[in-house]
Amino acid sequence: MRQLIPAAGILFLFSVVLLAQPSRQTYTYKTVEDCKIQADVYRPPGEAVTPAILWIHGGALIMGNREGIRGAQLERYLQAGYTVVSIDYRLAPETKLAAIVADLEDAYRWVREKGPALFRIDPARIAVVGHSAGGYLTLMSGFRLQPRPRALVSFYGYGDIAGEWYSRPDPFYNRQPKVSKEVAYRGVNQGVISGSTGGDRPAFYLYCRQLGIWPKEVAAHDPDTEPRAFDAFCPLRNVTEHYPPTLLLHGDKDTDVPFEQSALMAKELKRRRVEHEFIAMPGHGHGFDREMGDPAVAAAFDRVMAFLQRRLAR
Repeated sequence: MRQLIPAAGILFLFSVVLLAQPSRQTYTYKTVEDCKIQADVYRPPGEAVTPAILWIHGGALIMGNREGIRGAQLERYLQAGYTVVSIDYRLAPETKLAAIVADLEDAYRWVREKGPALFRIDPARIAVVGHSAGGYLTLMSGFRLQPRPRALVSFYGYGDIAGEWYSRPDPFYNRQPKVSKEVAYRGVNQGVISGSTGGDRPAFYLYCRQLGIWPKEVAAHDPDTEPRAFDAFCPLRNVTEHYPPTLLLHGDKDTDVPFEQSALMAKELKRRRVEHEFIAMPGHGHGFDREMGDPAVAAAFDRVMAFLQRRLAR
């Protein structure tokens, strides 16, 4: 015979579920002109002081927003006792790369200075995690943020933004219908923006890849005539023995960011004797971690969690 739960019991169970949910709070960590640059903070239940993950979305620095964090991954971070700070940053081409990196620096400073009082994090235990362009900014964190983060996790990121993969017409993207200049610029140059939700901005990215002009449009420098201008914006050129412990993940079938980008970073980290791991994902493409039900992806993410646990321990 089925047992019925009294209405009061249902309300109690519902309240317990609500109390068990992680909190989410949105903050403005910086304002430029009339653009509020925001961060979503997710805390696990309880009042304990926690380590923090500064999470950075992808989108070629042209599109994307702080809500791009995958739910299953967020849940794993929270279950492990981490507070997750998912940030927006200003987007290109309206904002150029130097200012985007400044947003990253300001976000990190805000988390360290305001985080302990606002959301009870330990400022000495922060890891940076990012995907694609967020992975690139994560690798930039390794030498631009002070004090250094405890750890970096780069999902299919890149260490060289001036190489031919970005500065020459891309064969994969040129198999897609050509984007005209008129269409490409229709959705951009409308003023300072952070936290894009799509619109015509993907067309601008496709246009850049088809012509090989991403470095010019995003960094405002030409890698052919100003190669040294990219020194400060290529993590591959800035690895020292002081670089933080780093975990790299990349699929060898990635048609957006070449697998070689993580392989080159791993080689340089090894040369500089920096603690690191490189998880190659055979047969997997860009954004492979969308498929968390894939046993290989699940195993790789388990290694991410183990890496963070080692580096964020007291």
